[in-house]
Amino acid sequence: MWKRMTALLLILLLIPSMALAGRQYIIPDSDTRYLTEDELWEWDYESLGFIFNEIFARHGYCFEAGGKYDNYFSALPWYTPNQNTDNSAACYSQLSSLEWSNERLAKDVRAEMRSQGTTNPGGKHYLDYITFDHFDVLTGFTYTDMVAGQKLKVYSAPSASSWRGGNGKALVSTNGSVYVAGWENGWLLLMYETNNGSVRVGYVDGSAVKGNVKAPYLQFAYTAATCLRDVDLTDDPAASFTDIRTLRTGESVTYLSTYQNHYSWAYIETTVDGKAVRGFVSADALSAGDTLDENEAE
Repeated sequence: MWKRMTALLLILLLIPSMALAGRQYIIPDSDTRYLTEDELWEWDYESLGFIFNEIFARHGYCFEAGGKYDNYFSALPWYTPNQNTDNSAACYSQLSSLEWSNERLAKDVRAEMRSQGTTNPGGKHYLDYITFDHFDVLTGFTYTDMVAGQKLKVYSAPSASSWRGGNGKALVSTNGSVYVAGWENGWLLLMYETNNGSVRVGYVDGSAVKGNVKAPYLQFAYTAATCLRDVDLTDDPAASFTDIRTLRTGESVTYLSTYQNHYSWAYIETTVDGKAVRGFVSADALSAGDTLDENEAE
């Protein structure tokens, strides 16, 4: 009797950690069983790209720095990119025939979706299976334990002359949860929840930050892009989506990168009242935002 109760208690205690570990992968067993076409059709187009790249990521595939797959997998604790960046030598040779079969099937289903002109919008979305935070954290941003008691000025771009949210008074308190993406020219890009429950993404001056914040150096594309339609620019891609201003059809901006949560976001730079501003627009609203296949493993 007591043995059974003890065993049951151990199982109950292990369930949360087991579930957490399993949900670090979109399809946890795609490396040990053959996937089927029917189950892959249960996912949306976006998710299939992450599903087959997950197969490569298990073997340390080196994605293009700053791309959407690099941002996503770099935030996961199990992913370690190979020191040898030659994927043919360091990654491809490690895949089993089963993994190659699953990778090809996922690509074939995506190709079929494209031929039918659909992204399968009613399908499952990958972030429903890995996100646990109370707001919709962007891939590429990692929870970081910063020295408490700091209140740091936040700017939309890595410059004190750039546009600043919160009516020009945006601040982040390190007593709350802070998610960090990386460093750019001595500025730290981070994501945090504001006092009113919205979310803000912006930069703090590294010289004002106490302690040693370990984070990667950011690498952005800095390519010209054009708005395909009127679209709102926001520095809150996770909660209230409050707009900074509306970008008009045909307006030119600078495309920096693509980030994901339950949406696909193009991270861009433009101006507001003559000041540099960075923020997010729906990825499908840009000429350079057609990045469904960006940085995929081949």
